[in-house]
Amino acid sequence: MTLSQNSSASTWRKEITALPPWLRRPIGRASDLSTVQRIIKQRQIYTICEEGRCPNRGECYAQKTATFLLMGPTCTRACAFCQVDKGHAPMPLDADEPQKVAESVALLGLRYVVLTSVARDDLPDGGASWFVRTMEAIREQTPMAQIEVLTPDFWSGKGGAVSQRERVEQVVGAAPACYNHNIETVARLQDRVRRGAKYDRSLALLEMVKVMNPEIPTKSGLMLGHGETEEEIMETLRDLRAVGCDRLTLGQYMRPSLDHLPVEKYWTPEEFDQLGELARSLGFNHVRSGPLVRSSYHAGEGAD
Repeated sequence: MTLSQNSSASTWRKEITALPPWLRRPIGRASDLSTVQRIIKQRQIYTICEEGRCPNRGECYAQKTATFLLMGPTCTRACAFCQVDKGHAPMPLDADEPQKVAESVALLGLRYVVLTSVARDDLPDGGASWFVRTMEAIREQTPMAQIEVLTPDFWSGKGGAVSQRERVEQVVGAAPACYNHNIETVARLQDRVRRGAKYDRSLALLEMVKVMNPEIPTKSGLMLGHGETEEEIMETLRDLRAVGCDRLTLGQYMRPSLDHLPVEKYWTPEEFDQLGELARSLGFNHVRSGPLVRSSYHAGEGAD
């Protein structure tokens, strides 16, 4: 290891050690983790739990739940906060992936499933039809399963053959139990945090879903800690409510590596509680607000 590598490793250890106590949690029992990991690895499919290094994967795996990451683990964008692989060509689609995901759902006995994906701007429809195919495969094997989708913005795609509206319409037409699209941060910080995405574009997508089918609950989330103010957070929440967004998640951004954006602030559990109450006062009907909350965490609770 070089001197530079030693220095970087030392800096990273100090940063991890400096985490507030409320952000430290056990990874979970190996036996609980292994069941889900075995099912996933045997089928060569992916979860955002692993690819995004979610801090809750131990808890979720112990409950035999996971959020499936469709279309491979490599994103065509380069958001500065995200751990997901990027910077090179994504994998070709695995024609058997929808069936493999459906088998995993059945084996795990899931009744509420979350499907997400990397951005696949290399595909003609951005991957919208792949969500639909996977939903159909799950319903064939587990008809009672409710399926939440957490999609990218479907803005760009190879050749622009299919418009954003047509892509969203495909997914909405498959009748998900909830349509989730994360706005991630406040308007001022979008360009710094979400490279390739736009604040107004995300709001427009959520509004589009509501226009197409007002019965489908919509959901969005923010990762706090990038330097946003409480006033900016509240402005974002009001913007989400203005386009009919029903559900909300608020969580703490945790820096995945020294190559990612630094944390500007660790919001306390008490501050998250306060923000959650403010969100409810604005009319969100299901709010999860806490340092370790992520967009798919306890997602099924909103279905009650």
